[in-house]
This record gives sequence, C-alpha cells and structure tokens, in this order.
Amino acid sequence: MLKQEGYNLVGAAIEVYNEMKGGLLEEIYQQCLEEELKLRGIPFESKRELNVYYKKKKLDKIYVPDLYVYDGIMVELKSVKDLTDDHRAQLLNYMRLTKIRIGYLFNFGDLHELKWERFII
Repeated sequence: MLKQEGYNLVGAAIEVYNEMKGGLLEEIYQQCLEEELKLRGIPFESKRELNVYYKKKKLDKIYVPDLYVYDGIMVELKSVKDLTDDHRAQLLNYMRLTKIRIGYLFNFGDLHELKWERFII
C-alpha cells in the first residue's frame, strides 16, 4: 500500500534532516519538508482539514494533520528527544477516526539521525 510513495516521502524527510540536522523547532522542519516535497514533485497538502467519523457519521469536528501526502498518507512531525507511545497513539487514533490507512511519524529532534515510523491500519 503506497510503498513507493512512502519511500519517496522518507527520502525527502531524510534530505531535510541531512540539510538542517536535528533539534530545531517542528515548524522549521514542516516548512523545509514542504519545500523538499515541492522540489521532488510529491503531491501534498499542508494542514488539510480531514473529516472525523462516529459510526460512519461525519462529525462537525475535523482533524488537521501536519501533512497529507499522495492523497492517502497522513504525516505527523515531531521535534522531541524521543518518540513516545503518546505520539504513536495520537497518529493511530487520528488515522482511525479519519479512515486514513497509512501514516508516518517523523521525529527530527534526535541530534544523530532522523527517526521515523510507518503505520498501517
């Protein structure tokens, strides 16, 4: 499911990390990743409003992920020392509520390497 697209996304995130290194504000990485995605011709929407459902009924409340890539991948960015189960649960819950099956969690906070995780529900 969107394996090549995920590979392209991770490659763009690694390029951002290699260029900027770790430990900056999440908003800086968001802007850099958006620029890298544009350079690579990867389709994305920043802060796209996604519907939330309860028993197949669309709710008035919406969820706004950091990025929505390839019209099917939810992306959450972090810049923290370590990813926690709370970060993972946040992404998984939003994926479940919005019916999006693929998600990536990127952490740019590590000073030695980009950390990322792929989720499928």
